[in-house]
Amino acid sequence: MNPQGALLFLLFLAFDIYIFLVLTRFLLQLVRADFYNPVSQFVVKATNPPLKPLRKLVPGYGGVDVAALVLVLALILVKLLVLVFVNTGGLAVDPLALLLAVVREVARLMLNYIFWTVLARVILSWVAPDPYNPMVRVVVQITEPVMAPARKLLPPMGGFDLSPIIVLLLIQFLQILFGLH
Repeated sequence: MNPQGALLFLLFLAFDIYIFLVLTRFLLQLVRADFYNPVSQFVVKATNPPLKPLRKLVPGYGGVDVAALVLVLALILVKLLVLVFVNTGGLAVDPLALLLAVVREVARLMLNYIFWTVLARVILSWVAPDPYNPMVRVVVQITEPVMAPARKLLPPMGGFDLSPIIVLLLIQFLQILFGLH
């Protein structure tokens, strides 16, 4: 039995789920998604408690929810500190290395988030779901800002949209280039 490992699994799962929710809120605001969508409403209600007081300290800038991004960074920082503490038994860590690890993790999360969201959009296009489904609308709203430029690069292909291939290959290229697998 490994109760400490099981507890750490649950703790890190809670961190990852909440980081995912806050990152989703950040991206929804960045792409100016419909906040009357039930999925968006859930994300807003789940992330409001820590963001409301944080917004008093960290205001938005140019339509970007800086407070949500700061919260993502803080959550990743705390998660990494817990990981360091568990592995080494202390918190002796180089602040610059910790900062680089946080930035690297945010970049990795963003690329993975976009990758999986684009992949979800591709799979949804195969099953032709109701375009008014709240989840489908959120996926489209999040992916469209990265898909539209890729779509402009390709000539018309007779009804086939190959832009997801370009986006997914570009994400894979960036992950390999910066070692973010």
